[in-house]
Amino acid sequence: MSVRFHIQHTTRYDYDDHVSDSHHIARLSPLESASQELLLHELKISPTPDVYTTFIDYFGNLTAYFSLATPHKSLVVDSISEVEISRRSSSLLDLSPTWEEVRDKISLANHANDRAASEFVYASPLCPLNKQLADYALQSFHAGTHIVEGVTDLTERIFKDFQFDRSASSVTTPVMETYHRRAGVCQDFAHFQISCLRSIGLPARYVSGYLRTEPPPGKTRLIGADASHAWISIYIPQHGWMEFDATNNLKPSYNHIRVAYGRDYHDICPVRGTVYGGGRQKLSIGVTVTPLDEAEPSAPDAINPTLTSRNSA
Repeated sequence: MSVRFHIQHTTRYDYDDHVSDSHHIARLSPLESASQELLLHELKISPTPDVYTTFIDYFGNLTAYFSLATPHKSLVVDSISEVEISRRSSSLLDLSPTWEEVRDKISLANHANDRAASEFVYASPLCPLNKQLADYALQSFHAGTHIVEGVTDLTERIFKDFQFDRSASSVTTPVMETYHRRAGVCQDFAHFQISCLRSIGLPARYVSGYLRTEPPPGKTRLIGADASHAWISIYIPQHGWMEFDATNNLKPSYNHIRVAYGRDYHDICPVRGTVYGGGRQKLSIGVTVTPLDEAEPSAPDAINPTLTSRNSA
């Protein structure tokens, strides 16, 4: 079984004054994998960039670089994609090694895949190592616990212990602040879970992408009402990477569309850049994820990044 999706991700910057020069990087193209086929990807930028190029970054993500030397008071980056998602690997609960075996194999890193994964054991700018976080994680990882069982339990505990609250955090909220507040959004929960796993020697990486959400009963899907989303991936030697979504307490399946992997959000921010001039800026983001066998969604009055709950970063 497979599901095809059309994704539109619109990012708009409005400036108080003219921007004279700007340089940007975008990571908006969905990834290719055994369970995710990229059928189409198009990036529309207005005003038209003076320079545009693409490259594969260190982590294997398709990245666009563009710059504008034409004065402008607004910038719109419109990403349009189509993907086909097929069933992902079934649970390895009964086959997975213990978490201690994974920790020890990664510390030795005798195989190429293990060596590549080992860099995701170390602290990164947004995912520190911390004894308090190790203690929190170890409540799910008793001696001899299979790694899939342990991560599944940790995912469920984060879902139950932490409240989804957009007002509790921002893109710069430290992990320890999330830990003490017990509140945040998907980005915070992903960073927290990664820090917990790395603090006990397990390799974990940050996944950015999209989550298809369901409209209320009897309502049509609204343009811009879906969300960018974040979750985590844990490495299991001889099996590869397995994903977990603590925000929704599940293993990602048909409704999760992967865009980029990195150590944390800083590595794979969807759009970032440097501008000269412009004064204050206003950012608007709208995401629409539509199954291709579903009717066209209806449009709200304006792009609104706060239409969805418990999903958006």
